[in-house]
Amino acid sequence: MTLLEKDGVRVTADAEVATVTLAHPAKRNAQTPAMWRALAEAGRVLPGGVRVVVLRGEGKSFSAGLDRQAFEPEGFEGEPSFLDMARGSEAELDALIAEYQEAFTWWRRPDLLSIAAVQGHAIGAGFQLALACDLRVCAQDAQFAMRETSLGLVPDLGGTHPLVNLVGTARALEMCATGRFVHADEAERLGLANLVVAPDELDGAVADLSAALLAAPRNAVVETKVLLAGAAGRGYDEQRAAERAAQGRRLRDLAGLGD
Repeated sequence: MTLLEKDGVRVTADAEVATVTLAHPAKRNAQTPAMWRALAEAGRVLPGGVRVVVLRGEGKSFSAGLDRQAFEPEGFEGEPSFLDMARGSEAELDALIAEYQEAFTWWRRPDLLSIAAVQGHAIGAGFQLALACDLRVCAQDAQFAMRETSLGLVPDLGGTHPLVNLVGTARALEMCATGRFVHADEAERLGLANLVVAPDELDGAVADLSAALLAAPRNAVVETKVLLAGAAGRGYDEQRAAERAAQGRRLRDLAGLGD
């Protein structure tokens, strides 16, 4: 079932699994503000029964990052150019970037598990979009790079937080400041990739992982995701208390005593 198809984004759903596809292969799925709005809308059109969301890119690349037209003085038709953004007030600039970030924020919702299926290039905004997901399954030809600093910018689409959580501050700084490519084998060693497979095995590996994620009861998975997501911000005793509270809710639910 097709839920959305606009501005280089296609959303389909089959029972408990939805697929969000970047569908502009002629430009290696380069991203635009219109695509970001469509990606934000994708999170709003998902049926309540969806538990797993797969993010993929058509063609040889997952996403080559921001469409370079954004750097042209005229920018995109109907969109503020980078120069226009710079001339605006701080409040206007902040609000515009916050709007763009919405495309990257919903993938870690507690009621969903998201998987980025990455092949070829995942550069800049493409890297940040892959980082927005809970899990990443990569083809052996996957290449990640955070090129914003090389362009005089910073990663501003929500990617810095998960990157630091996955690889640590020093490694994240080195990757961002140099803009170098991180290939699939290194990504797996660093924890950026949960699994690396041959390119022709990518779809099958994602389908297998989706099935495995659906095997457990939804409420238990939701509680576990929330518990793990908050662990880094809690002390040991606080985390133990959070575990007790979550388990209490689960036991009451299993006993038919939930709200």
